[in-house]
Amino acid sequence: MTATLASVCTGASEPAVRAASAASSAYPSFASYVRARQPVLLRTARSLTANPCDAEDLLQTALTKTYVAWDRIEDHRALDGYVRRALLNTRTSQWRKRKVDEFVCDELPEPANVLPAGDPAEQQALHDAMWRAIMKLPARQRAMVVLRYYEDLSEAQTAEVLGVSIGTVKSAVSRALGKLREDPELRPVRG
Repeated sequence: MTATLASVCTGASEPAVRAASAASSAYPSFASYVRARQPVLLRTARSLTANPCDAEDLLQTALTKTYVAWDRIEDHRALDGYVRRALLNTRTSQWRKRKVDEFVCDELPEPANVLPAGDPAEQQALHDAMWRAIMKLPARQRAMVVLRYYEDLSEAQTAEVLGVSIGTVKSAVSRALGKLREDPELRPVRG
């Protein structure tokens, strides 16, 4: 535990390293376990966090919890599972405790990336081109696109209205959107 835990927490102070040394003499099996399994456990911790330094902190916390419970762990063959569960529980606790800044206001703020309205004639031309492209779709796909995107029905509501399954709605809408993407009238003009 001495060098291994000190290497996990690279910023460990000298008193912390000495305390870890004293603790490893109490449980030499813990120290040998940490030496043997640290690379694997660190990989597990890294898979739970985006930041390698956070992964090291997470592993150190989980190993501390394991050390405290060392004498209560009956089956030492299952230590990896115990430490993984400690990693996961610790990470979940960290995630739940994170601060989320939400502020209640009377009016919704305007999004910063709102584009200007543009030329009404261009908007009407695009609207007309969209309807021409929709009218080229087979009747069933056209009905599903109109219900989903113009009437703003959910997939389940669209399926109920048309008397088909939700999977049919999903696949038909997907094919219809693919056809609309391919329509030459709807492709942006590059200038």
